Amino acid sequence: MWNFSFAFPTLLILFIILGFYFSLLRLPIKRNHIFVQMIVVETVTIISNILSSYACNQYKILPHWLVVVLNMIFFLAFFTRITLMFDFTISVLNVDRKIPYAWGQLIRLPYYISVLVTLASPFTGWIFYIDDTGYHSGPLYNILYISGFWFVILMHGFVFCFRKNLSQRRERICMLFYSFSLFIGLLMRICLPRVLLMNTFALMALIMVYLAFENPEYDLDLKGVVFNDKALRKYIEENIGRVDHGCIGVAVRRYYEMRDIYGTEQLDAGLYMIGKYLRQQFPDEMVFYQRRGRFVILGKPEMKFDEAFHSIAERFKNPWKSVGVELFLDVGFAKIEISKDMESSDNILNAIVSAFEKINDQSIDEPVVVSTEEILQIGRQTLVKRNLEETIEENAVEVFLQPLMDAKTGEVVGAEALSRIRDFEGNIIPPGIFIPIAEKSGRINEVGEQVFEKTCRFIRDYDITKMGVQWINVNLSPIQFLRLDLAERFSRIAKEYNVSPEMIHMEITEESMVDDNFLERQMQMMEEKGFRFVLDDYGTGYSNLSRLKKCSFINIKLDRSVVLDYHSKPDEILTTMIQAFKHMNFGITAEGIEDEEMAEEMKNIGCDYLQGYLYSKPIPMDEFVTRYMK
Repeated sequence: MWNFSFAFPTLLILFIILGFYFSLLRLPIKRNHIFVQMIVVETVTIISNILSSYACNQYKILPHWLVVVLNMIFFLAFFTRITLMFDFTISVLNVDRKIPYAWGQLIRLPYYISVLVTLASPFTGWIFYIDDTGYHSGPLYNILYISGFWFVILMHGFVFCFRKNLSQRRERICMLFYSFSLFIGLLMRICLPRVLLMNTFALMALIMVYLAFENPEYDLDLKGVVFNDKALRKYIEENIGRVDHGCIGVAVRRYYEMRDIYGTEQLDAGLYMIGKYLRQQFPDEMVFYQRRGRFVILGKPEMKFDEAFHSIAERFKNPWKSVGVELFLDVGFAKIEISKDMESSDNILNAIVSAFEKINDQSIDEPVVVSTEEILQIGRQTLVKRNLEETIEENAVEVFLQPLMDAKTGEVVGAEALSRIRDFEGNIIPPGIFIPIAEKSGRINEVGEQVFEKTCRFIRDYDITKMGVQWINVNLSPIQFLRLDLAERFSRIAKEYNVSPEMIHMEITEESMVDDNFLERQMQMMEEKGFRFVLDDYGTGYSNLSRLKKCSFINIKLDRSVVLDYHSKPDEILTTMIQAFKHMNFGITAEGIEDEEMAEEMKNIGCDYLQGYLYSKPIPMDEFVTRYMK
């Protein structure tokens, strides 16, 4: 006789989970599809277990074929349940797509064998048979446990090996207890075969993953009417490289201003109404809310964008009414081209964010269009950012030196230290690409500090005077120059390497000269520590003689564009300007010298130092030593 006392409460709890789960909006990703299959199969397993056990108890009064069919359904559901639970595990760990197809089929071989043996049992009696004395286990009945333990052990192995793929500690603990519950359930079935207890442990496992991963509310926003930004990431990560998508961005302009005007509660009510409207307007597409009044509509590539933009814009001409308040909101649109040729979900998400930023920056009604090429460009920038971060963390920023030549003698008198980083293949990334990214990400301070420290080490390790070098220029980005502790930090590093600050000239651009008072104060603090300043890229910014007069620069470097312009069309303006600089006791350096004619021209109009490819491109420090050490 079988004991049903645990089965009925288990089934009732499962019905509660089923009802709640299917009442909410669900994200159409593989993991969720598997979970739906799991709870459906678990329901079938419990019901068929109850019915087959009852049929086995009442085998004398029930048709023989019915008892056989009910037992077959139970065993098939049992094998399918444990296999689906394994599939859910590798899906959660994001390794299902990494397992080759052949290996995946080999792993599931016990399931296929178990199904075939079950289907053959009515004729062979391998797993079970029914005779005049009732139900009996067949000679291959233990395949039930072999198949079950096979998948449970695999689940433990995958969770242990790929636990780092789970971002949160609760998720890792959940997956361990999930597989452990199934293991205990199998042991209980072996020990108490006539008590329907394993279903309870299987339900415990389902409840664990439901609470940790599968509660639909984790993916919902605005009172459950649309998906949230985490759901957008999950969906894109799963479908990247598989299908093309049409993507529309809808953003409420001046979001924070609207929140101040209408209040948080009223605006949230308005956003709820907008989300509900978009769901109704686009029933076949997925609508996501990205916070701050930003919605993403993700659908098929053949979406009629113009019609969508027009219909939404027309709706926003009317107020959104909420609890006695009418909300008048302005809206902007974006069209993002998502191709299945794209390989990175981060690129797409960054492109969506970029599109929303453009919406806020413009006041015209035309939609912002983010093309596939722009997304790929964002991807390249993301890769450079990764290169940059890894280089900084490994203290691997390289320093190249470019010589500064005395215009009169043609000999080396100084050098400029320039930062370089490499990509993952070891190729140099142009500074024009990685420097803006470093400035935007805030990591330029670390880049600059590594360059400064390695320059100090170079001066300490080599007698640079034997190379004819009297000083080395080190660039300061405008962001670096804003640091109030800059003088202290650089002075400490120079002392650590026993280097006189006078041997290092700090180059700043005209962009750093926005605030006169701050500029003078910062320069004064650095000069008190012994550092001297050079104005770099003169001619590209907005400095003038009266401003320069207030600053104690020792040298002004003419930008390459200024030098080339004079070379192509000589005039008296540059000559007069240089003479004025000389009168103010500034030294003059001409950048971008490419040939002897340009060098002679710059020398004749009063330049003191020359720099450019005529003499050398920036080269690694060891090569600089080899070339110039006397």
